[in-house]
Amino acid sequence: MLIEQLNAGKPQHVVTYGTSLTEGGEWVNQLRAFLTQKYPGLATVTNSGLSAMWSDWGVKNLDERVIAKKPDAVFIEFSINDAFLPYNTSVEAARSNWENMIDRILKANPKCQIILMVMNPPIREHLEARPRIEIYNQMVRDLAAERKLLLIDHYPSWKTVLDRDLNTFLAYCPDGIHPNALGCEKIITPNILAALSA
Repeated sequence: MLIEQLNAGKPQHVVTYGTSLTEGGEWVNQLRAFLTQKYPGLATVTNSGLSAMWSDWGVKNLDERVIAKKPDAVFIEFSINDAFLPYNTSVEAARSNWENMIDRILKANPKCQIILMVMNPPIREHLEARPRIEIYNQMVRDLAAERKLLLIDHYPSWKTVLDRDLNTFLAYCPDGIHPNALGCEKIITPNILAALSA
C-alpha cells in the first residue's frame, strides 16, 4: 500500500513507533534514505520511538507521537520490551495494548497501513531479562495474521546468523540487543524493503 501510493505519485508520511531498536535504529535512516532517493519529495519518515519503552507507553503516547502526525503508514515494534521482566507486562496485557494502538490508528485513518515487526533475538543478560521473548513475538505474529496486517519478522534472519556464527552476530549487534548500522544494513532494512515491495 505504501509503495503503491508512492508509485502513484502520492505523498506519504511514515511513522516508526517502538523501543530503542526504533529510536536508535539505523534502519529508520536507511529506509528514509531509500525512499527519498527513489521517491524524491514524496516520502517523509518520522521516528517516534523511544528507548526503554514498551506497549504501555505506546498506548499512552499514541495520540501525540503517532496519530497527530497523520501517518499513511506506521511501523510498530514493542515486543522486545513487553517481554522485559521488570515491566511485569503479561502477554495478554501486551496484546491488549497492541490491539488498542491498531484500533485507534485505524479509527483516525482507516486507510493507514499498519506494519507490525518482530525484531532480533536478545542474547546473554538481555535474554535473561526476557526469558519469554518468543511468546511475546508469537503474539505479534498471531495478531498480524488475525488482523490481516503486514508482518515483518526479522527474528528468523537473525537466528540464522546467531546459530551459524556468534562473531558475525556480534559484528551486527555488538551489545547483544541493539543492532548497529551494519546489522540494519545487512538484515533489517533489506527485510523491510522486500516486504514492502512484495
